[in-house]
Amino acid sequence: MKTLLPTTISGSLPKPSWLSEPETLWSPWKLNNEALIEGKRDALKLSLHEQQCAGIDIVCDGEQTRQHFVTTFIEHLNGVDFENRETVRIRDRYDASVPRVIDAVTRPNSVFVEDAKFLRSQTDRPIKWALPGPMTMVDTLYDAHYKSREKLAWEFAKILNQEAKELEEAGVDIIQFDEPAFNVFFDDVNEWGVAALERAVEGLKCETAVHICYGYGIKANTEWKKTLGNEWRQYESIFPMLQRSNIDIISLECHNSRVPLELIELLRGKKIMVGAIDVANHTVETADEVANTLRNVLKYVDADKLYPCTNCGMATLPREVARAKLKALSDGAAIVRNECT
Repeated sequence: MKTLLPTTISGSLPKPSWLSEPETLWSPWKLNNEALIEGKRDALKLSLHEQQCAGIDIVCDGEQTRQHFVTTFIEHLNGVDFENRETVRIRDRYDASVPRVIDAVTRPNSVFVEDAKFLRSQTDRPIKWALPGPMTMVDTLYDAHYKSREKLAWEFAKILNQEAKELEEAGVDIIQFDEPAFNVFFDDVNEWGVAALERAVEGLKCETAVHICYGYGIKANTEWKKTLGNEWRQYESIFPMLQRSNIDIISLECHNSRVPLELIELLRGKKIMVGAIDVANHTVETADEVANTLRNVLKYVDADKLYPCTNCGMATLPREVARAKLKALSDGAAIVRNECT
């Protein structure tokens, strides 16, 4: 990126009401078959337009092509049964009905490559595409085949690597892996989680990112946050290994969180997507609030490695709120960008 402090978002934007239920996380599609394909493309164009109008520098599809950030990818794999589901504990926080792994997992065809090509055809700006990370995929399933979180993660890592290489060929500039599970299963992260993630990015020439946040603003997450005390130090357990990894960019939550900013020093040398927008409430940040978050972070990150971002996705917000938050992110970054030049 030639732009100093290039802005981007971590993932989702609200879907239009004709595609799925507004302000509802992982809402079912309202369209089917060819109408759904066309509807997703229309929503992608709309999402892209809103990012560009707000001045976002690195754009994405706003997750308009996915119902769920993990299972939409898994739906396209062999070896997973979506009919006979199991209830499991997700991220040690809440119970959910999830598909079952019943055989060896394989990817018969690409999943998001055609959508990525479409996004690439719509803009000259750098584009970012999000995939679920191996550990978070494992944590969103019931494994009746491998009987090992680590073995299943390695299989997913190989599949993700296949998809990522095709996304890179389609013109994606940054491939982001969403790993909220990294903020929970610290021993697994250090024993095999980071290694599996590195397997997923093996051989890629485009930039790679890992997004690790405290989750959407749903009740299960907000209740969990209340148990974390005055300081949220989860990042302290995983940042040292990520700093030594070959992942280019680390995406983390900052604004309105209790993360001690000095923990970012543990990532010195990496590019950092800093969450300067809170996605858990409808209050729109001012440009000055965004700028203040960025100024504080610049004590621990070199300006040429700072990417202003959102804490997490904005799928649950009203569209007008999300749109205003995008503009605040862009305007706040512009303030600090001018101060740095």
